[in-house]
Amino acid sequence: MDRFTRNYAITLGVILVALLAWMFYEDPEVSALNSLLEQDSEVAAYPYRFRVLALNKGVAVVSTPRSSEFPVQRALGLLYPSLANRAQDDPDLMKAQQALAHVQKRVVAILEDSDQVARVRWELDRNWLSQHGAQLGSSPQ
Repeated sequence: MDRFTRNYAITLGVILVALLAWMFYEDPEVSALNSLLEQDSEVAAYPYRFRVLALNKGVAVVSTPRSSEFPVQRALGLLYPSLANRAQDDPDLMKAQQALAHVQKRVVAILEDSDQVARVRWELDRNWLSQHGAQLGSSPQ
């Protein structure tokens, strides 16, 4: 291998390693908060995995399967396929909605009990929705 090819391969290798390290790096504080969530039996048992995405000046950004952009009825249909396309006032759907609210309150309580978090901000988990075949802005089929 000539000198140029060798140097080119080394440079590409270094860039690849740096890119992989950057992509998989998780702030140790965020990792510790996620561990707290994973250790809680109620949060861990829920079908959606709530994750702290970032921590900035006491504000924890946490993933959620629902928001004003993606209504709870559709999110629950993805979490519990048997609830898909049910009426808003369906008792099972309402019970599932209460369970989601309970778990989200539990997530907030766990995080705010830590010394690092003063407030929680929810962020719609677009990647999770995409993986489950949901499209934002479209009506349920």
